Amino acid sequence: MSWVWRYEDADGAPVEGPEAEDFTNQSDAESWLGETWKDLLAAGIEQVSLLEDDAVVYEHMSLRAAEG
Repeated sequence: MSWVWRYEDADGAPVEGPEAEDFTNQSDAESWLGETWKDLLAAGIEQVSLLEDDAVVYEHMSLRAAEG
């Protein structure tokens, strides 16, 4: 199994970004995102989707803080 983040713009279209890492489990992928989301946002990535092989696990997760 391979876990990877797909980088997306605000409309959900894939965008280029830093080289995507492959992770061996979901926990490592989530930890990595927690450590790097600010850098991804600064690179112009608005949201991400987590894929396990070709299956979508999380879709269109915004990297911006929730307003409230």
